[in-house]
Amino acid sequence: MASSQITSRNIPNEKIKRFQKKVLSFYEKNKRDLPWRKTTDPYKILLSELMLQQTQVKRVVFFYEKWIAKWPTIDTLASASLPEVLQMWMGLGYNTRAVNLHYTARTIVSEFKSDVITAMKQYKELPGIGRYTSQAVLIFSSNADLVTVDTNIRRILISEFRLPTKISDKELWDLAEKCLPLGKSRDWHNALMDYGSLHLTAQKTGIKPKTQQSRFEGSNRQVRARILRCLLQKSMSLTEFENIFRLEQMRLKTIIDKMIEEKIVIKRSTLYQLKEL
Repeated sequence: MASSQITSRNIPNEKIKRFQKKVLSFYEKNKRDLPWRKTTDPYKILLSELMLQQTQVKRVVFFYEKWIAKWPTIDTLASASLPEVLQMWMGLGYNTRAVNLHYTARTIVSEFKSDVITAMKQYKELPGIGRYTSQAVLIFSSNADLVTVDTNIRRILISEFRLPTKISDKELWDLAEKCLPLGKSRDWHNALMDYGSLHLTAQKTGIKPKTQQSRFEGSNRQVRARILRCLLQKSMSLTEFENIFRLEQMRLKTIIDKMIEEKIVIKRSTLYQLKEL
């Protein structure tokens, strides 16, 4: 069946109900004990969602608990300096997530009076926050009758309903809405996450994510992480970076210029340093 012909209307209600029962039964027997599932605080859920992007759950648990101990509220995070935030984020990778989280925290405090829920409903004003994250925060904090579709849920829907992998996002979101058991959004999405992570995995199904993480070793991401570690200690010149990293100047400068564009680094005279908001 062609992707353009597939809509939520093509799938019988009986099949939807069997799917719901299967996933929720699996969850009852296999639910994971994760710290962000023990709270309805939208700030803490936002933090967990951003940390979980392209990072393994086991690693996130350690960083999440350490982070919450240091910055337990959106206001405490907003009052922190960017170097402090980046230092705490080291080891999670993709440091632009930390910059976006810090900026978002300050925006929520200043523009939304620390109201994370209201801010999530206007997520387009917040860097690094898309439809998936905003809906996830609303679902897990207030059990709102909303849906969200990440790589796990996408894989589950494609596999369970035998859909083509090129199915459009709109069609998947429409199907997700039809599958939602009203009044159980929080449990339902936790169940889907566990079903996809523990049972219906990418390896088992052969269904690959729409975008895949690139190799870290020798990558620009690895160089960025090394630059960040250096700048957390002191300001440095391009020549110093060249001597330490043994990389060509053009590659280094391109990477650093990107970090300047992302508002992580600034240049003063001949020295580079972390930007302080």
